[in-house]
Amino acid sequence: MRRERPLTVHHLNQLLLVCALVLLVAVAAVRLSSRSGLPSLLIYLGIGIAMGQDGVGHLTFNSAALTEVIGYAALVVILAEGGLGTKWREIRPALPAASSLALVGVAVSVGVTAAGAHYLTGLGWRQSVIIGAVVSSTDAAAVFSVLRKVPLPTRVRGILEAESGFNDAPVVILVVALSTVGPVEHWYVLVGEIALELAIGAAIGLTVGWLGAWGLRHVALPASGLYPIAVMAISVTAYATGALAHGSGFLAVYLASMVLGNAKLPHWPATRGFAEGLGWIAQIGMFVLLGLLVTPHELGNDILPALVIGLVLTMVARPLSVLLSLAPFRMPWQEQTLLSWAGLRGAVPVILATIPMVNGVDETHRIFNIVFVLVVVYTLVQGPTLPWLARRLRLGDGTEAADLGIESAPLERLRGHLLSFAIPAGSRMHGVEINELRLPQGSAVTLVVRDGKSSVPLPTTLLQHGDELLVVATDQVRDAAERRLRAVDQGGKLAGWLGTAGGASAAAGGGRPGR
Repeated sequence: MRRERPLTVHHLNQLLLVCALVLLVAVAAVRLSSRSGLPSLLIYLGIGIAMGQDGVGHLTFNSAALTEVIGYAALVVILAEGGLGTKWREIRPALPAASSLALVGVAVSVGVTAAGAHYLTGLGWRQSVIIGAVVSSTDAAAVFSVLRKVPLPTRVRGILEAESGFNDAPVVILVVALSTVGPVEHWYVLVGEIALELAIGAAIGLTVGWLGAWGLRHVALPASGLYPIAVMAISVTAYATGALAHGSGFLAVYLASMVLGNAKLPHWPATRGFAEGLGWIAQIGMFVLLGLLVTPHELGNDILPALVIGLVLTMVARPLSVLLSLAPFRMPWQEQTLLSWAGLRGAVPVILATIPMVNGVDETHRIFNIVFVLVVVYTLVQGPTLPWLARRLRLGDGTEAADLGIESAPLERLRGHLLSFAIPAGSRMHGVEINELRLPQGSAVTLVVRDGKSSVPLPTTLLQHGDELLVVATDQVRDAAERRLRAVDQGGKLAGWLGTAGGASAAAGGGRPGR
């Protein structure tokens, strides 16, 4: 009997070197993808394939179960990062449309894609429906990374972001149900189970997010670096609690993160940076692992079926699902066209394709290969052409004001807050005097940093693009001061009279923002 050699520090050193080199190459690939328009996920997949058994690394990796587990963990982090960056004021008007796309749209897409796969490629019905379910979910990582670089109307961006956060949950439930041994006897039982799991996940996500936000705003942690850790821990808690309660953990983590992201927590820019870094690591690790799992020389017979199914999905199923699910909302055809083309796929469908492999469904390797080829080819087509299509449809001219990244640090003993922010390019705060900010009583601009030099401003000091400001506000007017700053950022010194929320009266009265 052959005894395996125990792991040593030498093995650890080798592993750390390989992981560090992969991360460095992946970071450099982000720069390359931003210049070329090539989606970075394809480069990460390429790194994994190059390291695999058909590449220069000749590493043999064939554990679908491990890939599924790590993929789930990475998806939790990606959804948490996406939820933390989702602005409630943008997706609130889009929630009905996004929910319709995530439920009705997914059902239509699954049916049409499955029919196309069955009749055009000869796959069995069970395999066809599994493929239809797997590829009908838009990928959160792809959507969050691509769409935030494209200047789209607020409603369109909100619909796409919310849809990508919502539709993973019903698709995962459907794929798991279809991958279990034995056929699904009653479709209405499956629909009921999906609805129940979504309801449980939503309730747990909102509850955990609210409790976490309340706790972080009322407990002063001894170090600012603990806030990002606490926020991510709360998000993961929402997922685990939702999953253990037989609900949708993916919906729970997205909703909990969205609540936290809109709760105006202390040291928020640091938290966002920490979450974004974890999100990048999760994406890189997930895509590289998927590249290792695939065996390129086995893909040849499945390329044509993948192209056919992808064509049905992209040109028929997705547009039809958008048309039917958004019919009650009377959206312009230009926005519906962009929503149809922006159904981006990424690692999530490939991860979901490992579920039937783990459960022993017939022709699982063919399902995985078809999904892999489909994702690679159509991501390569859709991702780079999305900005071009948005310009051709005259959607998004890039004139929207940049949002202020305001960081809040609580002054527990003084019952006050420090608000720090930099005036971005395009902000209408440029040229406004300090006294024209009309901040509520109990708050004031105490420091201005310009060209690396700090000074205490006068009431007549003119603000400029690139200035960094430090505002002190008492506990009672902290929210009103932030609303006023955001209002001037959008509307300039006349924000209160031009209809932009946060004018003098709103600031003084602490009314709700109209943005």
